[in-house]
Amino acid sequence: MGMPIVLSWQVIRLGRPGDALELREVPEPKVPENGVLVQVEAAGVNFPDLLMCGGEYQERPQIPFTPGLELAGRVVAAPERYGEMLGERVAGLTSMPSGAFSEVVPISVADVLRIPESMDFEVAAAMPITYHTAHVALHRRAGLKSGETLLVHGGAGGVGSAAIQIGRAAGAFVIATATGVVRARACSELGANLALDLDRADVVEAVKDATAGRGADVVFDPVGGELFRLSQKCIAFEGRILTIGFSSGEIPNAAANHVLLKNYSLVGLHWGLYRKVAPEVVASTQTLLGELFTRGLIKPHIGASFEFSRVPEAIGVLESRSVVGKVVVGRS
Repeated sequence: MGMPIVLSWQVIRLGRPGDALELREVPEPKVPENGVLVQVEAAGVNFPDLLMCGGEYQERPQIPFTPGLELAGRVVAAPERYGEMLGERVAGLTSMPSGAFSEVVPISVADVLRIPESMDFEVAAAMPITYHTAHVALHRRAGLKSGETLLVHGGAGGVGSAAIQIGRAAGAFVIATATGVVRARACSELGANLALDLDRADVVEAVKDATAGRGADVVFDPVGGELFRLSQKCIAFEGRILTIGFSSGEIPNAAANHVLLKNYSLVGLHWGLYRKVAPEVVASTQTLLGELFTRGLIKPHIGASFEFSRVPEAIGVLESRSVVGKVVVGRS
């Protein structure tokens, strides 16, 4: 009797998703010594998936590998000491080369995230990367307080939309930026108190007008480039600029004398590092996010959902930046 076979999307050459990925039959993975096997019901799609297909991400797994950083599903196999986890509905964080775009995926027990019974699999798969990033950034790194002003760049994207909701849940006045009328309107629908269309608005003037000249107490910036420079011009006294990423493609430089003279802080966040250095933060953040979800204060906006057979297309839409919110893949 042969080994069980599963379907898995694998990067077999570097390039755009449609050229790089191939759906292959592979042996079902073995149960990890310190982990479980999860039957995938849904997987989140993230910008690093696109970068990994092209060999442009900081992590470069050996070809062939399966991309996909986050998933949700049921535990279908576990070592005896983790037997109580069998059948559990969970979310999970993957480790390369065994990514989420496969029917069955091995997950370290440390990377298994409990989910509320009321949370469906697509929502559960859409939360780990973006909502953990936003929550840790805003609360642990920036110490966002109720009544403060939060400026969120890229508010219509996955991590930006999460920051809007988490900021509102914290009691902040949220200003969000996005490009185009449709995406700016989406920021308002997500809960932003003020949404700025970058094609029309003067960000610095609008932020100062909305705050009686004070500026933003916290800036959440996954974009970089020109928006980082504009943030420096409208940051409040003792404000905090969070550097989350550089989706603009430009990594800006910050003059230390400007930081000193305006008395603000530059705060970096590499959320993935917490998995290695402080995994307890990941577990506690998941609990806090679950509580916010059950109270109806946060819920991922899923802008596009694709069947498993369309993974290359799902990753490809990130390149066009045409989707508001999160892209997910579900079982067909």
